[in-house]
Amino acid sequence: MFGITHEKDAIVKFALIKRLAPLSALFMLACTLTGCATSGNPKDPIEGFNRAMFAFNEGVDKTVIKPVAQGYEATVPQPARNGVANFFGNIEDVFIGVNNVLQGKVPDGINDFGRVLVNTTLGVFGFMDVASDMGVEKHNEDFGQTFGRWGAGPGTYVVWPLFGPRTVRDSAGLVVDLAADPIGAINDIPARNILLVTRLVSDRAALLPADKVIEEAALDKYSYIRDGYLQRRRSLVYDGNPPRRDESNE
Repeated sequence: MFGITHEKDAIVKFALIKRLAPLSALFMLACTLTGCATSGNPKDPIEGFNRAMFAFNEGVDKTVIKPVAQGYEATVPQPARNGVANFFGNIEDVFIGVNNVLQGKVPDGINDFGRVLVNTTLGVFGFMDVASDMGVEKHNEDFGQTFGRWGAGPGTYVVWPLFGPRTVRDSAGLVVDLAADPIGAINDIPARNILLVTRLVSDRAALLPADKVIEEAALDKYSYIRDGYLQRRRSLVYDGNPPRRDESNE
């Protein structure tokens, strides 16, 4: 659908992510035990490693992922792209609901499961976001945020090959997110790969408008993305109302 070469590249990318996920915790533990800190920057102690990984990810994105996303945007009509994004968003709502319940926000979890029910039925398997049209709010939760609500500090900022920016806490959450991903667990390999490639390209296409903003706003793209990521994640953990620094463990 996106070209044999690009499809294979994206499949390889996902396979690498699945293989690297169990190694994330080992690397973070090694950093803790051996002292990876090299920069003297308390919010980014392994900045040298992170910048190298950031440059690697930028290269992969510019040569493979972004061109495919641009082609997808140029050739697939907006209504169809919306339907694809809605379909994967409907699957995501299941785990958003799970995380809301795990965080003790049961009413929000019920809201999320209600979205799934409405969009899966009235929205034709989620291709139409009928729930949002009805005023049912969509939330943003993942296992990294859940760990934060349980009291886990963010830990070191780290940029993973292919994963992109994370904290130690969010890296652990990502491992759980990947393990729970129903698409990755599909036994029909061709169907699974098509869905994985489609989701990857859809997600990247949604970020295309932000590229120009970042390029124009950032004197140092790495620092800009790092600071924005850390601020956003802290805000998400506290549902937009983070405590003062001296009142939290972050």
